[in-house]
Amino acid sequence: MTRLRRRYLPRRRVLVFGVLVVAAAVAAGMVSTDRATRQAATAKLTATRLSIFQDKAPEAPSALQSRLDVLAAGYGEDVGIAVTDVASGWTAGVGQHRLYPQQSVSKLWVAIALMRAVDEGRIDLNAWVTMDDADRSVFFQPVVAEYRQGRYVTPVSDLLRRALVESDNAANDRLMRELGGPEGVRAALEDMGLTDVKVGAYERDLQAQTAGLSWRHEYGFGRNFQNAREALPMAVREAAADAYVSDPLDGASPAAITAALAALSRGALLSEESTLRITSLMTAARTGPRRLKGGLPPGWSIAHKTGTGQDFQGASLGINDVGLLTAPDGRTYAVAVMLPRTRHPVTARLAFMQSVSGAVVEQWMRDTGTTVAD
Repeated sequence: MTRLRRRYLPRRRVLVFGVLVVAAAVAAGMVSTDRATRQAATAKLTATRLSIFQDKAPEAPSALQSRLDVLAAGYGEDVGIAVTDVASGWTAGVGQHRLYPQQSVSKLWVAIALMRAVDEGRIDLNAWVTMDDADRSVFFQPVVAEYRQGRYVTPVSDLLRRALVESDNAANDRLMRELGGPEGVRAALEDMGLTDVKVGAYERDLQAQTAGLSWRHEYGFGRNFQNAREALPMAVREAAADAYVSDPLDGASPAAITAALAALSRGALLSEESTLRITSLMTAARTGPRRLKGGLPPGWSIAHKTGTGQDFQGASLGINDVGLLTAPDGRTYAVAVMLPRTRHPVTARLAFMQSVSGAVVEQWMRDTGTTVAD
């Protein structure tokens, strides 16, 4: 957070000038009124972008911090947890400042970068794009089933929905292409002050590198990727997996993720319309119904994004769930749970994530004086 303040606070002095330049350009006929309006609006957003990052956020509740410590110790493996109160800014957590593999959590940053471009008038969600075999990715890519004669024509908005709701890898990779690739996404995130969350690479390149491969076009068909992976010497795969977990190309810390989610929730990153579109799609997510969501009682809601990495030697690399948990009274908490390399069975992983969301519910009950009977 300190780095974010250093980078952006000086820019506030020139924001008014930027807005005046846009106004002058409109008067001179240099840009359209609509585009100038969008630019002025995003300049205003930039001026308030870091309002979520208070100079001195209050300390996290000790009861919640103690509970998270106990849960993490009980799990018995390396875990990352962060819980941020969106309204007050406090953050509790375990390993919250370490970098962990995100896997498909990174699709969220691609979506935010895309909606930033929409706010600025650089991308039209209703624009049509054509996907073909060059857009194939790896693992889960249901959009490929829509191909007819090797092509699929669809609006950008459809790809956004597929990426966030279904976690479609090919849809996500194509959105990244529309943004100028990983470098374009990274530049957009940096412009918003999100310097501590990374996309790293196209999904297909990330998965290939994690397995010890370099992406090849034919890996996007059938089981070609899995067959190539299985043909590698075990030492190559072990080295690649260890390198990925220790220094993930798509790494982010739980605290950086919850800070970004809190900023999104407060409208500090995107326009109101774009914020609503992102959070609505996150609410409709079909993945991970028994992760964080499974620990919430009736009356609570969640807008979230999961991440699920490859299995190797009895372990799964990058099992995550991050999201915005909203209580019945509207109080919202940004939560991230990240398991970089877990050997526990799926039931134990789910129970752990649910226990974290349960701990958030318990803290809300303490804060509001709510009982189970209420």
